[in-house]
Amino acid sequence: MSSQRKKNFQIEAFKHRVVVDPKYPEKTWKILEHAIHEIYNHNASGLSFEELYRNAYNMVLHKFGEKLYSGLVTTVTSHLSEISKSIEAAQGEVFLEELNRKWADHNKALQMIRDILMYMDRTFIPSTHKTPVHELGLNLWRDVVIHSSKTQTRLRDTLLELVYRERNGEVINRGLMRNVIKMLMDLGCSVYQEDFEQHFLEVSADFYRLESQQFIESCDCGDYLKKAERRLNEEMERVSHYLDTRSLDKITNVVEKEMIESHMHRLVHMENSGLVNMLVNDKYEDSGRMYNLFRRVPAGLSIVRDVMTSYIRDTGKQLVTDPERLRDPVDFVQRLLDLKDKYDQIISLAFGNDKTFQNALNSSFEYFINLNARSPEFISLFVDDKLRKGLRDVSEEDVEVVLDKVMMLFRYLQEKDVFEKYYKQHLAKRLLAGKTVSDDAERSLIVKLKTECGYQFTSKLEGMFTDMKTSQDTMHGFYASHGAELGDNPTLAVQVLTTGSWPTQPSATCNLPAEILGVCEKFRSYYLGTHTGRRLSWQTNMGTADLKATFGKGQKHELNVSTYQMCALMLFNNANRLSYKEIEQATEIPASDLKRCLQSLACVKGKNVLRKEPMSKEIAEDDAFFFNDKFTSKLYKVKIGTVVAQRESEPENQETRQRVEEDRKPQIEAAIVRIMKSRRTLDHNNIVAEVTKQLQARFLPNPVVIKKRIESLIEREFLERDKNDRKMYRYLA
Repeated sequence: MSSQRKKNFQIEAFKHRVVVDPKYPEKTWKILEHAIHEIYNHNASGLSFEELYRNAYNMVLHKFGEKLYSGLVTTVTSHLSEISKSIEAAQGEVFLEELNRKWADHNKALQMIRDILMYMDRTFIPSTHKTPVHELGLNLWRDVVIHSSKTQTRLRDTLLELVYRERNGEVINRGLMRNVIKMLMDLGCSVYQEDFEQHFLEVSADFYRLESQQFIESCDCGDYLKKAERRLNEEMERVSHYLDTRSLDKITNVVEKEMIESHMHRLVHMENSGLVNMLVNDKYEDSGRMYNLFRRVPAGLSIVRDVMTSYIRDTGKQLVTDPERLRDPVDFVQRLLDLKDKYDQIISLAFGNDKTFQNALNSSFEYFINLNARSPEFISLFVDDKLRKGLRDVSEEDVEVVLDKVMMLFRYLQEKDVFEKYYKQHLAKRLLAGKTVSDDAERSLIVKLKTECGYQFTSKLEGMFTDMKTSQDTMHGFYASHGAELGDNPTLAVQVLTTGSWPTQPSATCNLPAEILGVCEKFRSYYLGTHTGRRLSWQTNMGTADLKATFGKGQKHELNVSTYQMCALMLFNNANRLSYKEIEQATEIPASDLKRCLQSLACVKGKNVLRKEPMSKEIAEDDAFFFNDKFTSKLYKVKIGTVVAQRESEPENQETRQRVEEDRKPQIEAAIVRIMKSRRTLDHNNIVAEVTKQLQARFLPNPVVIKKRIESLIEREFLERDKNDRKMYRYLA
């Protein structure tokens, strides 16, 4: 197929001049004007819209667009003037209904007129930059009806009066309000804002200012917040029902400013009902309401947070400095945990788990826990109590919960190395006495400490567990090779402890009974024979023994005692009466330990296997002791003076502190050398800051101590002072 050529067609205008009847525009306009009158008079059903459209089309086509447009303005203005008079004449509540009805009529009329004049809207109006028909109709309604001298103020006052009545609990016609407000919005944002919104916000501010003043004088904090919350919700609801959505932020800001921001200090501090009262009495709903309302205003939450922080700090300070509380370390720590649980619950249920509140709670706890220098010791004693007996018959999950809570308190400690010192002592006693509830729980806590502080912190603790396991294997080996020759000798169970891993104890001399000494020597020779290059020293102050004893009338008991108590009791196999001096001479047990040991054997009711003369609670050097033939007990196995970790006395505490301070010195020096090695030169203040930063995970070093350690390093030629600036130090390679 051959493609045909495309032909271009062109339509040309008439060459001759078209003559138009001079009366044509006037006649045509009269037809259109009549149609507009009929539309406004609700008689549009008899009109031919096709014919009217053609007439308007022809007027524009024949260049009479200007006449058509100006005629439209005049006619519509005339009608609207009549409408305005009928609206003004409406009385009372009919006023808004009349306005709404006439507005609906005007909109319908405008729609029909726009359809008739569509051609003018599309061609003449854009080319002459005039206002389109629909927009023109709205502008004329605004200028002639809404902004008439008698309507403008009346309309505004009527709308504000209805809002006021609704605020006071009356039911109003919300549908009518919505239509009238929408009319103002349709007339343009500026009309809505200037004729209504601006005045609405001013009146609302006055209303809530007055109401909040009445409420604050007559209500407690909880009730006031309920009323404020209700008012806020009402305003939000009002906006959603009949106001412009853009008014939401503006009106809620008014309520927030007048009802919350203006009174927030008074509300928070209100006596017997403010924030402190809510915290004390666990009023989650009220404190949650306060949080949600105060977060809406600038600085609202910081006021709530500051009051909460201040109260927690005061409460915590009272707790940690109360001498009564310090008598029972376990109760002391339990109260801290209860306090933390209480505020965790409040922050979770009332403050939406707000991170800033959680941080404030943490900083408060860190503040007051460290006010008491014995907090590390007490937390370790709490752990000791739980792992000895407190967690018996408790599920694994609950054990983990308790350990996690302990770790939470541990994180607040600034002197973590002091905790480590005590924890190591208490763990050693638990392991050696076989008093731990669960090895899994012990190991779980060590894993948590390792995660928190690193391998260095727990390496020695893990070494203690290793020693216990190794000792079991050693004892199996000992009895396997020497079992036959030991015969009727006492059964020995030895724990071999690596010196560096266990808390160092001054090794007190003690004369063991001959029966025991023989077995001990056999074990020593066996152990040193299987391990070369090692030394053994007996820690008699840490051991225990089980003795079989026969009392009057052949009554037999098994006594569980410490090694020291065993040494004292064995002397009574060969004597009925011994003086304190004789026992001391025979055993060589240190005086303080011996007195405690004899006290538990002779002065504790139900455990008094010895008799003392004269009878008193204290042990004196001229006391005499007798084997108590009349001792009875319902139990076959009798535990005497089980050593449970107790809080240290003041001298012991000072001694531990001194040991901790000594341990800190090499750590501070190591940190200084590390820093200077990388920086080469550094001034004094920066060294102090860097050392503190490096060591704060374990303890907060004292700047005075840091200065002394720097002096020591200068003396040992690790560092030198700058010749020109005494505060500047140089690293010497």
